[in-house]
Amino acid sequence: MRIAFDYQIFFLQSYGGISRYFVLLAEQLIAKNINIGIFAPFYKNHYLKRLTTNVVHGYAFSAYPQRSSFLMRQLNNMFSNNAINNWNPQIVHETYYSKKGSAPKGSLTVITVYDMIQELFADSFYAHSNTTNLKKIAIERADHVICISENTRQDLFRLFGTKENKVSVVHLGVENSLLDYQVKKNQQLRPYILFVAARGAYKNFDRFVQAFASSKRLKNEFDIIAFGGGKFSFSEIALFSKLGLKIDQVRQISGDDTFLNQLYDQATAFVYPSLYEGFGLPPLEAMARNCPVISSNTSSMPEVLGDAAEFFDPTKNDDIATAIERVVFSSSRTDQLIKLGQKRIKNFSWEHCGDQTIDIYRSL
Repeated sequence: MRIAFDYQIFFLQSYGGISRYFVLLAEQLIAKNINIGIFAPFYKNHYLKRLTTNVVHGYAFSAYPQRSSFLMRQLNNMFSNNAINNWNPQIVHETYYSKKGSAPKGSLTVITVYDMIQELFADSFYAHSNTTNLKKIAIERADHVICISENTRQDLFRLFGTKENKVSVVHLGVENSLLDYQVKKNQQLRPYILFVAARGAYKNFDRFVQAFASSKRLKNEFDIIAFGGGKFSFSEIALFSKLGLKIDQVRQISGDDTFLNQLYDQATAFVYPSLYEGFGLPPLEAMARNCPVISSNTSSMPEVLGDAAEFFDPTKNDDIATAIERVVFSSSRTDQLIKLGQKRIKNFSWEHCGDQTIDIYRSL
């Protein structure tokens, strides 16, 4: 069986969840002796370095030349389609949404849908974004659609009217490196609650901070560390000041996966206040590092986290604050969540994701 991945996400992302998904999936296909080819003629994605040159057909750029994005896309599209056509795969798994497919005549098309965030939270995105239209076209064109959660699958049916018999659910996995990696703890850090994600709109970071600040106990004894998402905006800094939070009590930090592992290890708890997620890997990553998880009770979160998280209503400040207090001020609840988390992550492995995906390819 010959499976091709097209260039799209490796052109768009240097790092990012979708490109990492396809590289980890490729590793599983290779381990199962599936003939996999990634056709990304000119790419900037760092995760592709994990794969061998006989799998990745293309040339790596640290960054594209200025003002060359349109040209690079056109070159990628032309050379990728030609290379895929010559390779003659049984299935092309498209890595993002496009108007025209990458599969040559006689090949089948699979596409993965991660969430319906742009459709449900349109105000949070660029007004002239064409992603929803391209997504509809790509889904209609595909012979089969993979959703990364049952919640996303149900949203797809409700919002796009996609036929149920062409959609399957395949959950993502937790990387083994998260379970095995050892870190040296820094005992000088003040106790903190960890947030990992972009912070805008549906990610609900501002409400989380407001809930935190509404609790005198939390405010007096903990800091907040926000990993990733870029530096705080002026409006965020103004909010912290208005809420009476001390200077540096809410800190933004960036770094690599190794540093993130250290933050998980040392955090008193991990909080995930998002209003919507197609799957939500960070809570599982926290569980893998023995960090208790406190999460919103919306979208895919109950499906993914099961009984291994303390849940709250993400629209209510008092509910968020109370849920955090129930965990960080209770050693017994903390220990319970850590044990439940270690049990829960056994349900999510990249090997299982690979096996289920291969089953879908074979069924086609």
